Amino acid sequence: MGVGASLVLFAIGAIMRFAISVSSSHFNVETIGVILMIVGAVGFVVSLFFWSTWGGFGGGGYRRQRTVTGSDGVTRREDIYERP
Repeated sequence: MGVGASLVLFAIGAIMRFAISVSSSHFNVETIGVILMIVGAVGFVVSLFFWSTWGGFGGGGYRRQRTVTGSDGVTRREDIYERP
């Protein structure tokens, strides 16, 4: 679940919790709204955590590649990770 989907879930849950006043004997709309808000908030936090490990928000860094030819004549690529 991405950040956008988490925010959409949270918004739908908030609408169901605070803006809709429907009564039903089978399910409670306000309870479903609270559940969607919790799922959206947890998804948002998890998405931000994984985004920071992938390089967003300064958590990761920059990755570059360079080609190096060794003394034995073998050419290989090396990954270079730099922190901002």
